[in-house]
Amino acid sequence: MARYGELVVFVRHALPGERVLARITSLTARFARADAVEVLKAAPSRVRPPCPYAGPGGCGGCDWQHVSLPAQRELKAAVLRQQLRHIAGLELDVAVEEVPGDQAGLGWRTRVKFAVGRDGLAGLYQHRSHEIVGVRDCLIAHPLVTQAGVTRQVHAGARAVDVAVAPGSGERAVMVHGGAPAATPAFLTQRAAGRDWRVAAAGFWQVHPGAADVLASAVLAGLAPAAGESALDLFAGSGLFAGVLADAVGPSGSVTAVEADLAAAEDARYNLRGTPWARVHTGDATEVIRRIGAAGIQLAVLDPPRTGADRGLVLELAKAPSLRRIAYVSCDPATLARDLKAFCSRGWRLGQLRAFDAFPMTQHIEALAILRPQADRPAEGTPPG
Repeated sequence: MARYGELVVFVRHALPGERVLARITSLTARFARADAVEVLKAAPSRVRPPCPYAGPGGCGGCDWQHVSLPAQRELKAAVLRQQLRHIAGLELDVAVEEVPGDQAGLGWRTRVKFAVGRDGLAGLYQHRSHEIVGVRDCLIAHPLVTQAGVTRQVHAGARAVDVAVAPGSGERAVMVHGGAPAATPAFLTQRAAGRDWRVAAAGFWQVHPGAADVLASAVLAGLAPAAGESALDLFAGSGLFAGVLADAVGPSGSVTAVEADLAAAEDARYNLRGTPWARVHTGDATEVIRRIGAAGIQLAVLDPPRTGADRGLVLELAKAPSLRRIAYVSCDPATLARDLKAFCSRGWRLGQLRAFDAFPMTQHIEALAILRPQADRPAEGTPPG
């Protein structure tokens, strides 16, 4: 961030403390956006971007290829700390942990959506633009994505081509939007937590090949489930967290998974078929919990979309009398901080916070917060403080 007189300027391709020549790319009454087109005084953590398409006027997919990996993680941790301090009033120290499975920050993205121009050639969008950059190879794409050769083919009449791969099984799906459809599997077999998971080819799965393993392990460690306990998995997707929790609580326990997407819910039912004490509800998480209640539940996992959890859902969980731990998985520091503030205002406290570099070369992170009730949390029906 820089200032030009009274105007705040957000500068891409720059680093804190640097002096750069920046070109304004968009302007509003409150702020401007700019690209650093020449570096006059470089920061010590600046490196040469490995990708020739990363830079002003290039592909918009990578924010931070010009930053060393250790510095990227330090910056992400600083952003997370700042959001927690500013929004939730929480002063915490946190480090962003490396996720195994990439190649020095490259070769990790297992799903890439390529835009297709009128000439039928596939590429990637410029930052905040509908202009398509013709790329030969995307360096953050997993090798199985690159091997599909999407950028080396003509896709007549297509608008986009979506490639998703499963490194554990070697499976690949190529989905063409518009134009001639490609023969592609309906499901991919993803590998995580020591087992296989069926996931719809167009469905959600962590895009970093090591993220599902790391998050499943971290959630189990944070919740410390015991045999016979009951757990909730909200925004359950294909049932990853529900599955590992079902194994942990065993047949004497129970797991209730809730997922709004019909295809993902069907995948979850398939993946949980070996643990009949785990059941899947299809519907909005807040509505389902209001209908079935959370009585007798000891553990809960939330993995909401970037917009975070509905406030009504936070309030339903916060008042659950037997709930002893909540694992909140988030890909957005701002909405995580907002929802942590809501939980803390209802008598919960943040017991642990971890962050993972599941999106190297970009500004994004995955975070896990473990919440525990305070001894003096408000009784049910007490208005939040």
